[in-house]
Amino acid sequence: MKLPDPPLDQVSETAGDWPLHGLAEDMRPALAEALARGPAGLATIISLGEGGPRPVGAQMVFGAESRAGFLSGGCIEADVEGHARASMADGRARRLVYGEGSPWPDIRLLCGARIEILVERIAPDDPAARTLLDLARARIPATWTSDGERRLCASLSDAAPAWPGAFSRRFDPPPRLVVFGGDPTALAVASLGAQSGFQTTLVRPKGPVSPPPLPGVAYRRDDVVGAVAAIGLDAWTAVAICGHDEAVDHQALLAALPSAAPYVGLLGARRRLGARLDRLRADGVTEQDLRKLRAPIGLDLGGKAPFEVAVAVIGEIMATRHGQPALARREA
Repeated sequence: MKLPDPPLDQVSETAGDWPLHGLAEDMRPALAEALARGPAGLATIISLGEGGPRPVGAQMVFGAESRAGFLSGGCIEADVEGHARASMADGRARRLVYGEGSPWPDIRLLCGARIEILVERIAPDDPAARTLLDLARARIPATWTSDGERRLCASLSDAAPAWPGAFSRRFDPPPRLVVFGGDPTALAVASLGAQSGFQTTLVRPKGPVSPPPLPGVAYRRDDVVGAVAAIGLDAWTAVAICGHDEAVDHQALLAALPSAAPYVGLLGARRRLGARLDRLRADGVTEQDLRKLRAPIGLDLGGKAPFEVAVAVIGEIMATRHGQPALARREA
């Protein structure tokens, strides 16, 4: 049942005029930051009718003086925040309905969707939240299950079925991007990757001591084998090889293609690809692993400027992540 909440004019105004808080997709960093300062409010879309810009499982996190995420593109976020802050104060969960069947007909959804949202208070010592954050740091897939009052989180392999009235969603490890290279194209790919939500590392063996001035981009200058061993290439890591050193590129391909990384892209001329593939075969790379290679790298958007290539690369990685084979594969 809907509980009475304070009027919206009591909701804190911390986001300013531009909803930059909505740019983040993964709410776990925001949840960790909020819990470091006290209780947090967590709002999750648990049911969705036709339409709606955000999927089931989309979330917002509210801290003492922060907010992150978005649920509708601006139609309901302020109202959800009011309920979330009330929940943070009294500890009681809310189930909110917007659109058809809503008790607030004055809140209109331009998309025409029906959205049901679970709002709950998360305490700093909440065991489920701590498990969720620990599994994210360990890069282990997790299942989060909650009815607003009771919460459980476990690794995907240990998760139990949801109980009646509870909602479950899966959390994969945060996506990562490893970029090999140091020219403007590599810098553009790394920069756009970080802006797109990837935990991004630029690898430039024997590169400058100072890291590139790119926000959110880690930097390694050790050799390919050492860098790959330190980073780890798992099923949530994409590799973009954008160097102009054939020896380094070859070593990166030898490390990345047999790994669990689902995306390996290579920048380079199409006319030289055959010889590069033959060299990989001679060094033991299997045909199955070679089928993973995207070369030339990126969607065929026609552009050659650094950020045009970066858009093509990040777009291809996202197509691979979301299972869009028609976009994700380009014949050599």
